[in-house]
Amino acid sequence: MSDVHEIAPRSGVAFTLDRGQRLTVIDPRGEQVADLLAYNRDDVAEVISSGRTLDYASKIYLTTGDPLYSNRSRIMLRIVEDMVGRHDFLLTPCSADTFRIIYGDTHPHRGCFGNLAAALAPYGIGPDEIPTAFNVFMNVPIDATTGALTVEPPLSKAGDRTVFEAEMDLIIGLTACSALQSNNHSFKPIHYRID
Repeated sequence: MSDVHEIAPRSGVAFTLDRGQRLTVIDPRGEQVADLLAYNRDDVAEVISSGRTLDYASKIYLTTGDPLYSNRSRIMLRIVEDMVGRHDFLLTPCSADTFRIIYGDTHPHRGCFGNLAAALAPYGIGPDEIPTAFNVFMNVPIDATTGALTVEPPLSKAGDRTVFEAEMDLIIGLTACSALQSNNHSFKPIHYRID
């Protein structure tokens, strides 16, 4: 078993994942979201797609057995283990604009968007190439009548994990989310492991 790596609160990392390898995302303290992006390592214009994935799954809550598709309709990752069963694939990574527009922050944090942009820059991936992330552990209920979205505390408990298997050689971006509302009003680390 490989080493566990820690992503500090309100930060992000990027790394490569080979086809067949497994990425385990762990919530060490509970109620902490991790934004996950995936790019084809051989052509970064191919990127994880919320629209394609939700379209083909015909549901918005993805869990064990569900594939995550690219913008070219190819499977990038598959969820092979899920201790939580509630993640979000609708909301974009939080950003300085998120905090300014939604929360009224006058000196906003760069958020997951800024953290992902910085982490992915060495791979030649710019901010305009950052799509909607798969928000591991994020809990976004939808009102069946109005379609209204609410962000509730994650259902993840300390030590809960979700495991993804790579279906192609990938570049991964991963954060410990920076939005107070998404993480039940506290910032915590995220752990991950590659096997």
